[in-house]
Amino acid sequence: MSAFFADRNVVLEDERVRLRPLVPADVDALAEIALDPAIWQFFVASIQNRDDLQRFVDEAVESTRAGTALAFTVVDKASGAVAGSTRFGNLSARDQRVEVGWTWLGRRFVGTGINTRCKHLLMAYAFEQQGVQRTEFKTDVLNQPARRALLKVGCTEEGVLRSHTLMPGGRRRDTIYYSVLAGEWPGVKQRLGDLLKAGGGGRC
Repeated sequence: MSAFFADRNVVLEDERVRLRPLVPADVDALAEIALDPAIWQFFVASIQNRDDLQRFVDEAVESTRAGTALAFTVVDKASGAVAGSTRFGNLSARDQRVEVGWTWLGRRFVGTGINTRCKHLLMAYAFEQQGVQRTEFKTDVLNQPARRALLKVGCTEEGVLRSHTLMPGGRRRDTIYYSVLAGEWPGVKQRLGDLLKAGGGGRC
């Protein structure tokens, strides 16, 4: 096994989705789908124009270079189109723990199963290739679609951190955490596979 998430050029893919390293030049393709306020409603980042998106991408790329994250561009292999972005973050080799998140998709890719496939690929890499003991996810307590999707794929709801994050509009966000542990991964993997066989995971 290589050093903890040390491969900055890793590509994860299945028959429908490719996750490749995010690069600054991706901003052009991402801008075609990202400038939709609905996408960013529950994000800490405020993406209102191309410059905001460029900063978001540059920060993700720099985090990857610094070894604190591993950011991906999501590609829909059927069309070859860039569908969005996702990321590993809060990497802790000592604790064998990683966060999966910062995920967004263009509106036409929502509900197609791409998000479910991303979660499957990311968790498989984390548990099976990097030996993590815990993957964690967090979202705005008001983000009901994300909460339903996380439960649907088999994550365990853990608890709410009250007044946890200051949002762009000034609201104090309550943040809810979810997780999958190493011992739970085989069952979650089976559940993800069943969702994909059934037609893509619906809202996921």
